[in-house]
Amino acid sequence: MSRHSIAVIAGDGIGKEVVPAAIACLERIADLHSLSLEFTSFDWGSDYYLSNGRMMPVDGLEQLARHDAIFLGAVGSPEVPDTESLWGLLIPIRREFQQYINLRPVKTLDGVASPLAAENPIDLLIVRENNEGEYSEVGGRMYRGLPHESAVQETIFTRLGVSRAARFAASLASSRSGKLTSATKSNGIIHTMPFWDEVVEETVKDYPGVSVTHELVDALAAHMVLKPWTLDVIVASNLLGDILSDLGSSVTGSIGLAPSANLNPEGDFPSLFEPVHGSAPDIAGKGLANPVGQIWSGAMMLEHLGHPQAAAHLQAAFESALRNGHGTRDVGGTSSTSEFTAAVLTAIDALAPLHRVAAPDGPALAPDGAALAPDGAAVFGTAAP
Repeated sequence: MSRHSIAVIAGDGIGKEVVPAAIACLERIADLHSLSLEFTSFDWGSDYYLSNGRMMPVDGLEQLARHDAIFLGAVGSPEVPDTESLWGLLIPIRREFQQYINLRPVKTLDGVASPLAAENPIDLLIVRENNEGEYSEVGGRMYRGLPHESAVQETIFTRLGVSRAARFAASLASSRSGKLTSATKSNGIIHTMPFWDEVVEETVKDYPGVSVTHELVDALAAHMVLKPWTLDVIVASNLLGDILSDLGSSVTGSIGLAPSANLNPEGDFPSLFEPVHGSAPDIAGKGLANPVGQIWSGAMMLEHLGHPQAAAHLQAAFESALRNGHGTRDVGGTSSTSEFTAAVLTAIDALAPLHRVAAPDGPALAPDGAALAPDGAAVFGTAAP
């Protein structure tokens, strides 16, 4: 039996509702796939900050480092400045654990109407550089409160940072359509973005089957709205990737659907899995939260831990629940958080025979009978780089 230790930070707002929902689904999947998932909860977040003056303990990163993965809900509260909630928890985790890839799938799901009047399915991946770029700590403010008050914040791109993001994205593209789009703004940002373009171009040359297109981010945003089905893998800097992936989740029907993975691809440190949505304090405690983004993030976590068939089973289950009309209000349904979770659990059981089948003396089989690659990424339908 495979064993994994998972650090759980439910965080704030609806994080405290969607995380338990996702864990219930993960535990059911673990039982069916002979996995042992040990969840250890940490009560860090805005409430912790209000009591202790910081988002996590001084030794918080040391505590997290003992686990195989981190499962995060959402952080943020009207009572705590966003700079404190983000820079006091999530960004230190990303940087200390070298989670330099933020991977965000953008996919239309049956049972969820896209706001776009298009019949073509959307299935793309956004690879966001996650450790440097526009979200640097270099800068400052001066002459506070005076008419000539000013602020400066520097963007930091390194050859290492850009090339490893480009390499990850190109590897994904090579196992899919071979089409890679790089988000840029080199017509206006004349130093850092041309450097980004050059390093991406050089890196992609190592992947003969991959072609890269450099697209200005404003045009790319329009492209994602007008013809998103023509895109496959997008690589972007920290800020541009953050914005584009939020846009992508809205294009598919609701930001509540969107998962993400903050990856340390080498496995030297734990990776972190979280939904894209925020803490949504306006609906917290009302049973209205959509747990799909959290559940899907759990599927990505299973895949990262080496269990693609279990990940595919979980994804098939929440997609089945949506397809059968059990969606929450944000996607046009009437289900509460708990009702949707119950529908996913029912689907997990119903789909179990399809996802526990093994070919005689051969590899495991996917639901359609096709063999799964031993290292295949079932959630994305392609091998992880």
